[in-house]
Amino acid sequence: MSRRLGFSLSMILLLVTGLLGSYLLGRLEPYQEEIKHGPAPEARQNPYLAAEHFLRRQGVSITHSESLNLTGTLPAPGHTLMLLADRSDMTPRQAERLLQWTANGGHLVLVAERLWDEDEGRSGDLLLDLLGIQQYLSNELEDQEALAEEQEENPYPELTRLYLENEDQPAYVAFDTDYHLYDADNRAHAWANSAQATHLLQLYHGDGLVTVLSDPWIWQNQSIGRYDHAWLLWYLSQDSTVTLVYQTDSDNLLKLLLRNFPLALLVLALLLTAMLCHHGLRQGPLQAPASMARRHLEEHLRASADFQLRHIGQGGLLKGLQQDIQRRARRRYPGYEKLPVAEQWQVLGRLTRLPSRQISQAMRPLAHKPLSVIEFTRQVAQLQTLRNAL
Repeated sequence: MSRRLGFSLSMILLLVTGLLGSYLLGRLEPYQEEIKHGPAPEARQNPYLAAEHFLRRQGVSITHSESLNLTGTLPAPGHTLMLLADRSDMTPRQAERLLQWTANGGHLVLVAERLWDEDEGRSGDLLLDLLGIQQYLSNELEDQEALAEEQEENPYPELTRLYLENEDQPAYVAFDTDYHLYDADNRAHAWANSAQATHLLQLYHGDGLVTVLSDPWIWQNQSIGRYDHAWLLWYLSQDSTVTLVYQTDSDNLLKLLLRNFPLALLVLALLLTAMLCHHGLRQGPLQAPASMARRHLEEHLRASADFQLRHIGQGGLLKGLQQDIQRRARRRYPGYEKLPVAEQWQVLGRLTRLPSRQISQAMRPLAHKPLSVIEFTRQVAQLQTLRNAL
């Protein structure tokens, strides 16, 4: 090929490439695509992050804490303490301090955690028992006929209505209608009801105020924007400084020992170190290095799992997880084992906040025929999720 012919072919190829590129650029249209990455890490760690931002925009000063031992440094007058964290580890002394702080002029907002036990005459929720507030399941109320008539007259029976003075229309809040609050000592001066039950009680305690809620889910990130949830949060915290407790760093045995006996622990650590140094002297010949051909930990775990599956079977493994869930449910709900299966599933739904369909799939009776690998893995994952939520 001559140089002149090669140059001509190169120019023609360049021209065709330019025309093709011009055509393709003319056919391109710009567009926007929104990629959702889910909640930010801050929102996943703090379920009340949106509530905090809302109060700050309203000019309310808010902080959060992870301790129940803050009433000694927290001023009572002009302060609202929103105790939305789990209180299962609360001590009687902590409960008495909280109520004394409230009596000194503070506003305590708390969530009813346990159901009233008629046989024992208490619920186990220290604050509720001291305040004379009892929590029941709504379907256990006696006057069901009157509730049914009220549901027919109420256009929004599932919503809780809160009436204020000089207001024609109530505020609407979507509390969980499965729970009912009862003022056993008749101390409440304000309350809010749905067609089925009472979900908010307010009572004076000394110079302070106590607000009891049936559940706190209305103020979490996914629910704060619904109905009048944000307004209720502002209404309860207006003209005050707010401290929010949504998770607690419980005082375990090690922390209590470090706090009360630091010197004794130091002496014990020195003694243990001396004993280890004394008995840790090498005796006898050096041990030969371990062979690199040994099995890895993952192989041991897989072999152990295969052994359990061969000897117990799918049914035995699934039944063991279901029994563990039943044991945890009995500890959190007195009388759970006496309920029919359908009501047990309902109780699991209320305790774990998981959909009823997921609970029924996880706790269904075991099939006689073996499950496929995918079905077996899916049911194990559902049972583990349900167990971890209890």
